[in-house]
Amino acid sequence: MTGFEISFQDELKRKPFPEALSQAADLATGQVLHGLDGLDGTVADAMRYAVVGGKGLRAFLAIESARLHGISAAQAAPAAGAIEALHGYSLVHDDMPCMDDDALRRGQPTVHAKWNEAIAVLAGDALQSLAFELVARAGCSDAARVALVSGLAQAAGVRGMVGGQAMDIAAETAASPLNLAQITELQGGKTGALIGWAATVGPVMAGDDPAPLRNYAQNLGLAFQIADDILDIEGDAATVGKALGKDADAGKATFVSLLGLESAKQQAHELIRTACDALDVYGTDADTLRDAARFVIARKS
Repeated sequence: MTGFEISFQDELKRKPFPEALSQAADLATGQVLHGLDGLDGTVADAMRYAVVGGKGLRAFLAIESARLHGISAAQAAPAAGAIEALHGYSLVHDDMPCMDDDALRRGQPTVHAKWNEAIAVLAGDALQSLAFELVARAGCSDAARVALVSGLAQAAGVRGMVGGQAMDIAAETAASPLNLAQITELQGGKTGALIGWAATVGPVMAGDDPAPLRNYAQNLGLAFQIADDILDIEGDAATVGKALGKDADAGKATFVSLLGLESAKQQAHELIRTACDALDVYGTDADTLRDAARFVIARKS
């Protein structure tokens, strides 16, 4: 028993951000691939293809927020797998011709480009279903598990990601570009909702107050989108792994077009400072999450 307790305490020690990110990404991908064990055919192949090669930031947030609340990676792994499966589904559908019409994702052909649109629809649908299958296996109380499932449904649906995507599509044909408040609301759903769910996995599983991590995630999500908008202007397509400049070419409002490039960069830094301040309740044990926040606006892809 003593050996187990030492091992468990070692597992809960804080790791450097690059190590924690890599381990969370591998753990989440493993959960998804395990969920597809024994399944052959094109749809299953497309599902596997769609979840490999991502940064795993959302999985990291789930695992790291769990660690902060005394929950092991093994207990939180199903939630990490769930958020990456759901994120994968959103990208597969978002890349399709009826939405963003992208042929490249993570430096590889998108699912509909590699296979066809029907396979992309089905693979995305199946990844969404798998996400809920996985999160239902989280190692926590029944009440916490229900809260995770319910929260993921809201974050993914019309109150969250899908609602933000709908606003984004509507903006393409709107009579005038969106203003800053509307862009903030749009991105709070499209990008921020899943980040918010992932970052509060730990307190929800533990039955603790999610407010500090919710505040952290809200600021992190907006900074993440501003960084994406900046990459769309300054990034290298080969490094980013997808086409750039599409929003500008389409005349769509972004944080950069509304604030200007330098002001957008300043705003992103302010958001990250606020996000890091929200973690004060955790002391230095949250430094890996602080490093993750800084990574969000320093990344090149």
